[in-house]
Amino acid sequence: MARLAARRVLAAGPVLLAVTFGVFAVAAASPFDPVKAYAGTAGLTASRDDLDQLRANLGVEQPFVERWWNWLTSALTGDLGDSGVLRQPVADVIAERVGWSVLLAATAFLLAVLLGTALGVLAARRGGRLDRCVSSAAYTLEAAPVFWLGLLAIWLFALKLGVLPAGGLTDTASDTVTFGQTLSHLVLPAAVLGLSQLPWFFLYVRQGVGDALAQDPVRGARARGLAERTVLTGHALRSGMLPMLTLIGSRVPELITGALLVETVFSWPGIAAATVQAATSVDFPLLAALTVLATAAVLLGNLLSDLLYGLADPRVGFDG
Repeated sequence: MARLAARRVLAAGPVLLAVTFGVFAVAAASPFDPVKAYAGTAGLTASRDDLDQLRANLGVEQPFVERWWNWLTSALTGDLGDSGVLRQPVADVIAERVGWSVLLAATAFLLAVLLGTALGVLAARRGGRLDRCVSSAAYTLEAAPVFWLGLLAIWLFALKLGVLPAGGLTDTASDTVTFGQTLSHLVLPAAVLGLSQLPWFFLYVRQGVGDALAQDPVRGARARGLAERTVLTGHALRSGMLPMLTLIGSRVPELITGALLVETVFSWPGIAAATVQAATSVDFPLLAALTVLATAAVLLGNLLSDLLYGLADPRVGFDG
């Protein structure tokens, strides 16, 4: 495990370098003007000389390779630069928001894995009424856009029934963040994001456990007189879970994308707003840092998938 993790960490270096270089290259070709975004409404009345001076101060006239290299050398020393659009250090922008994004994504991911696994096991005996109902719901959820699910949830639970808040992190009458308020405001966005990921885990577990039930070792366990629950959870489930473990890494990119959309719909104070502002304003330091953060999350998810798969199936090992 240590050797595999070390190899992946070494391989992640060139990937992150290429990603950051690509971010600066794409941003340089963007039609958005970072100077006008930085100046805001004041840029509408500013003179050409003032805008040129601001352009020189921000360094946007430098070649993007030079801007990338300056940012990279500073980032290696711990200085991620300053966000022009948010007017604060990039490290502070991320520190203030990433915790809320991690809370939302982790809660939704845990919900998707646990509920998808449980439903997949129950529907493993394919062809029954439960299997048909849950499979139909899973295919419907798979095709539904996550922002549409979010708007539907707000209409039903916040506006129609009034049982859950529509968004934000605190109630409108309170400025203090408490555990109870956070929990109540987390329910809808986490449930929507989790439901958007649930079909994949359900279908993989359903297929894997269903195939395992037809294998000779499971048939032998039944022939020995073991209880059906023991056969299902002790034999078929372990074999059927192996394909699902590979999903953990592959679903991270869509989880990040879905989290950005859900945060926007529910006004969740994560990194979604900062990401959108960084992209539309061509905020080079913030955009590069957020992209590196997302890429690192994807690489970590892939590593976690390989480690879990190797632990669950000793035949695989950790030589990959």
